[in-house]
Amino acid sequence: MPSYEILRVIWWALLGVLLIGFAVTDGYDLGTLMLLPFVGRGDAERRQTLETVEPTWEGHQVWFILGGGASFAAWPLLYATSFSGFYVAMLLVLAALILRAVGFNFRSKLPHPRWRSLWDWVLFGGGLVPALIFGVAFGNLLLGVPFHLDADLRPIYAGSFFGLLRPFALLAGLVSIAMLTMHGGAWIAYKADGAVAQRASRAVAGAGVALIVLFALAGVWIAKGVPGYALAAAMVHDGPSNPLGKTVSVRAGAWLANYENFPRLAAVPGIAFVGALLAIAFARARRDLLAFLASGVSVAGVIATAGVTLFPFLLPSSSNPGSSLTVWDSSSSRLTLFIMLIATVIFLPIILIYTGWVFRVLRGRIRLAELEPHDGTY
Repeated sequence: MPSYEILRVIWWALLGVLLIGFAVTDGYDLGTLMLLPFVGRGDAERRQTLETVEPTWEGHQVWFILGGGASFAAWPLLYATSFSGFYVAMLLVLAALILRAVGFNFRSKLPHPRWRSLWDWVLFGGGLVPALIFGVAFGNLLLGVPFHLDADLRPIYAGSFFGLLRPFALLAGLVSIAMLTMHGGAWIAYKADGAVAQRASRAVAGAGVALIVLFALAGVWIAKGVPGYALAAAMVHDGPSNPLGKTVSVRAGAWLANYENFPRLAAVPGIAFVGALLAIAFARARRDLLAFLASGVSVAGVIATAGVTLFPFLLPSSSNPGSSLTVWDSSSSRLTLFIMLIATVIFLPIILIYTGWVFRVLRGRIRLAELEPHDGTY
């Protein structure tokens, strides 16, 4: 069995992999819905846009479920604190995801233009709300979340939903919207044809530029205006989980410590920028598959940047920094992490193979000429 320290690092990395998997797969679903009213100029074109994600969007929820399950089993304190503290925000996300499913199924039940237009905007909200809230959540991780742990390690949250909507967190939400809009546009351009694909390519360029500017602004803000968290003394990396046994300092520039200590980590945000630039270039050249792959790389780079910046913190506490949760003091037991790792080694490749098989079976473009006569489809 690997050491406790190694298992904790592995599960930190696996949690990042699951988040990236969700952002890359369901992210283009969300981006497609945000672009739906704008790239589709009429019912047929909007049905074509929806058909690009209809066969696969439900399967992408497995990454969301796995992320929550991994948090529950590997990082129970993280799960308990974040899901209770962000309870209202999570309800809004779930409501948006539910409405997305309802919208897919009800949009074409009636042929009336107002009926279909209503559901188009519901689907737009089903893409926008999760994208915004996920970004705001990441922004609040960097700002710190108002909670503390009592003597029995019970998390006590002292914030509110509107308290999450701080300026930097809203900027992170805009980064998320721009990122997923770029990714969704790249997907539509790859899967659709005609005018819809052309408009989606232009959306990739616009959203990609917005992502680069907003992501750079967020980086400057973190360096200059967001106090970071740092361990005041070295921690035992293989000891029992007890977040109250450490001292945490809050100071300006602390979030840059990992990049200062390990300069090669600067390549991680660099991947986000390069991926976005390549997505823009490939979209303009109408190299649609390459644009989609590049946007996926950019999405992965943005998520990885947040994880690298926070490490070893998982959930910093703004009201009581000593209660902050880190990789070294908030995990499950060594045996639990090992058993879960064995299950992951078995089942994660199966998920990846199945996902690849689905993409292969459903390869090819959704052509408007073939879709237009069938009014009953999405």
